[in-house]
Amino acid sequence: MINKFVLMVLLGLSTTVFAQAQDLPDFTDLVEREGPAVVNISTVQAPSMGTPVFPGMPNIPEDDPFFEFFRRHMQPHGNPRDFESKSLGSGFVISSDGYILTNAHLVDSADEINVKLTDKREFRAKLIGADRRTDIALLKIEANGLPKVTQGDPAKLRVGEWVVAIGSPFGFENSVTAGIVSAKGRSLAQENFVPFIQTDVAINPGNSGGPLFNMKGEVVGINSQIYSRTGGFMGLSFAIPIDVATNISNQLINTGKVSRGRIGVLIQEVTKELAESFGLPKPSGALVASVQKDGPAEKAGIEPRDVIMKYDGKTVTAAGDLPRMVGTTKPGSKVPIQVWRNGAIKEMTVTVDEIPPDEKPVGRSGKRGKAPDTSNRIGLSLSELSAEQKKQLETDSGLLVEDMVPGIASRAGVRPGDVILSINNQDVKTVEQFNQILNKTPKGRNIALLIRRGDTATFITMKMNGENK
Repeated sequence: MINKFVLMVLLGLSTTVFAQAQDLPDFTDLVEREGPAVVNISTVQAPSMGTPVFPGMPNIPEDDPFFEFFRRHMQPHGNPRDFESKSLGSGFVISSDGYILTNAHLVDSADEINVKLTDKREFRAKLIGADRRTDIALLKIEANGLPKVTQGDPAKLRVGEWVVAIGSPFGFENSVTAGIVSAKGRSLAQENFVPFIQTDVAINPGNSGGPLFNMKGEVVGINSQIYSRTGGFMGLSFAIPIDVATNISNQLINTGKVSRGRIGVLIQEVTKELAESFGLPKPSGALVASVQKDGPAEKAGIEPRDVIMKYDGKTVTAAGDLPRMVGTTKPGSKVPIQVWRNGAIKEMTVTVDEIPPDEKPVGRSGKRGKAPDTSNRIGLSLSELSAEQKKQLETDSGLLVEDMVPGIASRAGVRPGDVILSINNQDVKTVEQFNQILNKTPKGRNIALLIRRGDTATFITMKMNGENK
């Protein structure tokens, strides 16, 4: 016979378990209702010029006399088209007449874009436009009466609330994963125009471009990337807020391009130490590291070492806020700016200019000037900027960090792909000039590098100890 006390405990435990089960979210209705608006996207890219037609074939032009010999004797079983590159991702329908949102990186350089619906229908998609800076692409298929998503408001998302992703991880169509919002407004390296939504929703290759839903079944974001040291999911996923994506898609539909504002400054974060040195009550705002000559900011009176506190009446809490504020401003607008200079607030007005057409960022794959130098004291392999890179960066000087060895610079935070604009407040145009300044710096003394990374700039300091000499 069961003891009365034990029975009461068991009844209490079962009641608690039942109550907890009732508290868990139920995603079934959401998935059933919204799932049909999620699509599978595949792309095909034919081999580019100079790419071997078959694996193992030498890289020779088609008009070379030996091309036909190798084609005949090295051709494997199957069709050359089998070696075209194909990528797989996700997207979702935003209008019943066939407009689809996805990630730009999925369709970059694609010769064909194919869309597959949950009802197994397949369509060849037209690329309306893409924006690399936000990783948004807009597609169109010739269809009507399609199921479409409902847009939510990312501003109303709360950290800790449940969210759901639907996509095609590793090609497994319409897979559902769930998690919570981990953080909002995240800034990522080289991504200055997107305040990412961070979640712990399981996102894997193939989920990119798919929707992130709140519990009302509204799309609040586009799953874009993960942080991983293994290539697989590690609990850190990032989604582009849907309002950012909608702004981009509307511009692409209406004008065929994306227009963004710029004021011609390079900025960096205001640290606690910098705030104290500038007499700021707290570390906030965006520190102006440099000002473009004859640019909007210089014409407005903004100077290096100013701290931009407000833009168009909105507080600049962190440096990463400013590019997003400026980027969404219509070119030609006159905008009030508040800066902190020499312990006092100054008010001024800037006329916003337009960012040049979308270009691939400067990187190690870009055209270089002289061959990289690997002999400097801090272990950096540097190359001089080409005319094209200088035009893109709107600078007359600077050196590209091609590669590096572990040491002083890597520990200080320098990365491959960074552009060094100055050393110890001296602009640098050649690797030889940089190394001369470096070699004259005594052991034990600090050096300061002004680094450009993406659309931001920051000072990085390090103490010369001679270890890379």
